[in-house]
Amino acid sequence: MRKVLNSGKVYTEQDKKALIDFLEEGKEIPFGKEYREFEKKLVEYVGVKHAFFVNSGSSANLLALAVFTSYRNKKINKGDEIITLAASFPTTVFPIVQVGCVPVFIDIDIETLNVNVGLIEKAITPRTKAIMMANTLGNPMALDKVEEICEKHGLVFINDCCDSLGSTYKGKTVFQYGDVATLSMYAAHHIFTGSGGAVFTNDDHVASLIRSYRGWGRGSCVCDLGEDNKCGHRFSSQHGNMPFGYDHKNIFVDMGYNLVATNIQAALGLSQLSRADEFTSIRIRNFEYLDNYIKNSPILRDKFIFWEKLPGATVSYFGFPLILEEGNRTELAQFLEAKGVQTRYLFAGNITKQPCFSDDPDVIYRIASPLTNTDKVMNDLVWVGCWHGLTIEDMEYIGQTLEAYFAEKA
Repeated sequence: MRKVLNSGKVYTEQDKKALIDFLEEGKEIPFGKEYREFEKKLVEYVGVKHAFFVNSGSSANLLALAVFTSYRNKKINKGDEIITLAASFPTTVFPIVQVGCVPVFIDIDIETLNVNVGLIEKAITPRTKAIMMANTLGNPMALDKVEEICEKHGLVFINDCCDSLGSTYKGKTVFQYGDVATLSMYAAHHIFTGSGGAVFTNDDHVASLIRSYRGWGRGSCVCDLGEDNKCGHRFSSQHGNMPFGYDHKNIFVDMGYNLVATNIQAALGLSQLSRADEFTSIRIRNFEYLDNYIKNSPILRDKFIFWEKLPGATVSYFGFPLILEEGNRTELAQFLEAKGVQTRYLFAGNITKQPCFSDDPDVIYRIASPLTNTDKVMNDLVWVGCWHGLTIEDMEYIGQTLEAYFAEKA
């Protein structure tokens, strides 16, 4: 039986050589040259001023939000509302609760699986301080319109691009929108660093906070991880009520975290990033092949709501969503799995119905609009792979397997 994974990594001899060379040269594993070089290459690739490599995309989202709660950048306070989507991966939503804020859920557009922009302003109250949401499966939301709303109402825009490396919107990479943007480099994503993520911003002050929060809250100086005395004032400054000259490597300005990745992961990331454009091209090729197969199949063309992209968007597809017009999604998923086609649902579905929300009386949230389309995808969507490790033959097999399912149902 052919096995068609929904996602995975392309791990080549080039990647292996990068890691072997790193180890044989006895380089610093926690932090070093490769780490800085990888961040520099990420900046160049996405076109944003600052990039910070971290240990996961989930950590990237937590970090991107947490810095706006700092006393040094107090734009978000406990109890404030943050507009988001219930049709999300959990770690786009969980940081909102984790920093003591209230997630406010609005519905999605069924054709794009992204936010219904017309619902945003209706959800805004005096307590609203931010918008935090993802570009679903790599498909850019109306990023310009979301930015306009944020500017109009003085809101922070945290743009989750974890699934979107290679996607662009109206001539810019998706990472160029928002106060901060995030990326995941977990094994299922566009490039692979074992686990890993990144936070991006064009704001110098926000960048200084990200650097501090990522590294235990040591934000007293320009010296980064692995740097001892770049500033020349390691033992000659006053910090708070500490003794004069206290080693600034042990001065903690923010209540941060340890979210750093490793230098060896950065070495792998450099190798992977060098082929990111190639990976994106394969994803687009695979998606378009299956899309055309389904639309031209007399058996399949009326079975699904077809996924759309907005004008001006180029999508580096994370997966291929199949939204049933009618029928039993669970049966379809079981059939595909039995035939070797791996499937996934759209992450948490309607996250307000997950036990972490429905069963925990301490979690406070607000639903600002009926989640009709969110419930539709929770019940009727399954997605399959189109990632860069699959071939045209794999995509054809998915199409043939779908045809076999509906022929059997008929």
